[in-house]
Formats: sequence, structure tokens, C-alpha cells
Amino acid sequence: MLPYAGADCAKPDAAGASTVRPDPTWINYARGVNLPDVLPLAQLLMEEHDVADWSVSFDRARRRAGQADHSRRRITLSRQLMALYDESEVRETVLHEIAHARVGAAHGHDAVWRAEARRIGASGRRLVSGEAPRVPGRWVGTCPAGHTVDRMRRPALPCSCSRCARGFNAEHLLSWSYDGVPVSPQEIGAGYARALAGISRAGRRAAE
Repeated sequence: MLPYAGADCAKPDAAGASTVRPDPTWINYARGVNLPDVLPLAQLLMEEHDVADWSVSFDRARRRAGQADHSRRRITLSRQLMALYDESEVRETVLHEIAHARVGAAHGHDAVWRAEARRIGASGRRLVSGEAPRVPGRWVGTCPAGHTVDRMRRPALPCSCSRCARGFNAEHLLSWSYDGVPVSPQEIGAGYARALAGISRAGRRAAE
């Protein structure tokens, strides 16, 4: 599987300490190959590297570029990401998954897989380059200073802006919108609202 590297915010842990996650350096721009050309290219590469008995198809993933399903002998590629990638990035994704198909599921991203990936022409990187195009998330968090992060999934817990403070800091909490529409803590979910209320109570006690 070829996922993206990076993360976006700082969260309070169970003891009130912080988990620091670095600010990502995503680049969004359209430079893709023609989508109808992706699967034929993948099939040619699979034939070249002796995994022609596997199938290849698109999936609906938005953050994962590709996946090798050993039980079904199938490689799937993100339709949305392949539409954004240039040819070298498509090839890298396909060869990454071909290497998984060749060495077997037990090897994951270990040295055996890495050597095979490099042998057939892939980089051997476990993660997609931070400079590769990405599909923006529908959830967007904005801090008081105007910095933004985006996510595919609904936030489970409040988090603060890692650009404004390395650790969790309630002064830099993110407020959320979904498809451009602001969402209240209660609309995000009961657990989120309870956690936010607990952070507010802790802040008031600290100020007393």
C-alpha cells in the first residue's frame, strides 16, 4: 500500500499532554496523465514484471495511491489521485504495488520488498512524496491565525494548530467546516463536544 506522509495538528492526550504532529508541505496542482491511459500502462508493467495473472482496477481512495490485495491477486489504484499524477508518479505507484505482489504480503515494506521495488525501477520509498498532488479533504480546520488543515474524515477530538504552537494549546484550537459550511462542536459529535467542554473547564481552572 502506498499512503501519504504527513499530519496536521496537535491533540491533547489522555493525561493532558500533547502529541505533536508536523505541519505538512502538500502541493496541490493538476498535471495528470489521461486517466484512460493509466490502466493500460499498469497492465503493461504487470506483464513486464511477471504479475500478469493479477488484475488491476481503480478504487475510490483519496489518500492512498495504490494497494495490492494478495487474497484477490488484485492491484487497485486511486482514481482521483491517478488523474492528478504525472506519468512518473503513476509508474512509481504501479511498480510499488507490483513489488508487493512479487514478494508477498508477509514482507510489507521490509528490506526484501525495498530491494525488489528498486530492482524493477521503483524508488523503494514506503510513502508517497510530500510534493505529490493530493485530493483535498472535505473537512477543513482553521485556527484563529487563519492557518488551515484539511481531512477526509470527521475530527474525533479537538486539536490545535501545529504551526502556531508545537504542543496542544487551547488558544490555537481549530474550528471546522465541511464542504465550506461551518460546523459546530455539537454537529461534529457528542464526544467531540464533551472533549472540548473539558478543555474549556481545565482552562478556566488554570486561570483561577
